[in-house]
Amino acid sequence: MEFGTKEISMIVEQVLKNLEENNLISTKKTSNSGLYSDKGDYGVFERVEDAIDAAYEAQKIYLDNFKIKDRQRLIAAIRKVSIENAETLARMIVEESKMGRVEDKVKKHLAVIENTPGPECLTTDAITGDGGLMIEEYAPFGLIGAITPVTNPTETIINNTISMISGGNGIVFNVHPSAKKVCAYCLQFINKTIIENGGPANLITMVKEPTMETCNIITQSPKVRLMVGTGGMGMVNSLLRSGKKTIGAGAGNPPVIVDETADIKKAAKDIYYGASFDNNLLCLAEKEVFVLEEVANDFIYNMVDEGAFLLNGAQLEAITNLVLKYENGKYDINKKWVGQDAGKMLEAIGITGKSDTRLLICDVPYDNPFVLLEQLMPVLPIVRCKNLNQAIDYAMIAESGNRHTASMFSKNVDNMTRFARKIETTIFVKNGCTLEGVGIGGEGYTTMTIAGPTGEGITCAKSFTRRRRCMLADGGLRII
Repeated sequence: MEFGTKEISMIVEQVLKNLEENNLISTKKTSNSGLYSDKGDYGVFERVEDAIDAAYEAQKIYLDNFKIKDRQRLIAAIRKVSIENAETLARMIVEESKMGRVEDKVKKHLAVIENTPGPECLTTDAITGDGGLMIEEYAPFGLIGAITPVTNPTETIINNTISMISGGNGIVFNVHPSAKKVCAYCLQFINKTIIENGGPANLITMVKEPTMETCNIITQSPKVRLMVGTGGMGMVNSLLRSGKKTIGAGAGNPPVIVDETADIKKAAKDIYYGASFDNNLLCLAEKEVFVLEEVANDFIYNMVDEGAFLLNGAQLEAITNLVLKYENGKYDINKKWVGQDAGKMLEAIGITGKSDTRLLICDVPYDNPFVLLEQLMPVLPIVRCKNLNQAIDYAMIAESGNRHTASMFSKNVDNMTRFARKIETTIFVKNGCTLEGVGIGGEGYTTMTIAGPTGEGITCAKSFTRRRRCMLADGGLRII
């Protein structure tokens, strides 16, 4: 049977009508917003309410029309385009936020792109017996509200996106205002990639001008089923008070202990690398070192040999006055210096010719403000301790119950076990830099959302799902 032009036009018109009725496409022409929507700019919206609505509708389409193999295909495409943009993102972050180092941010991006698990971690549990067959599977929450930090802005977007859409969810982001441009760029190329690979537009969205008010609107929306916050404890505590299920990744002030049995040269090398990485912006980075007195001089010598600049008394006082503030009887961080180069700090106190310096170190008592504050700067305090008990006690004080990350360099298994049991951190690294605890140079997968306060730990797709049980009774489907 042959069709004329008129008949073909009628058939096409009817197909389009059927697709529209099934919510698979919009009646309007595909614009820069992509398929399934006529609002927003590849996921970036002027109004937060529109960002919520668009992601909510996209998630329903995603759940109804896309299988696990489709999720895997979309995530593979997201990984590919993110690798292509890793260096661009790193440069844009430094330019916009004025924090960190481009070369280290590239490494962080590659880690989350390559090492964040996809749907493969959503394994089904099954139990059979005389009573029948029971299976438990991981189902999506629906729409997730995600708050991201300025310290790891697009790294967190990519990490959260892979994990959350692997679980079948949609996401509305409230990004940090100091990284909103680079976050918009990242979110848009991810959305374009999803659309180009047959997925729904606006599966991930954000508001163009994020504020505390937009965050509150996301938190209070009945369409948002789960809140995820990566950043400071103030933000996490606010989300926990919202009444919604919350996954919170809060602050850390990771201590390191170096005992008398440690390989001192290796300890210095690894700690120097971890503490100076991206100017110490990672919450899991080494923030202070407690070293036993008998090896302290050797350790400091090796730190200097690695490239660290040892501050004398006058220089430490000048750096303290520069990068910390003293108000109402206590020290706090001068945010102007968060994530800045160590060489820039030295230049500010009159020490020139050291622009390539990556880390400042200082020999201080346990109650020095650099020990007690999570400063997110390349300034590493070193505390001499009489014995292991004292080192553990000081480390506990500095860690402040965050239970985030800690590490130890030792050849004594009993010593490492004792510290690990006392400190109770989500991540505990032995004889390596703490970066290895999230798969950067070590084993295991990577995340930027380390949920210590709410207990999920190193998050992955499984963390952002609900366990659902299906029971087929009376021995059904069993062949024995």
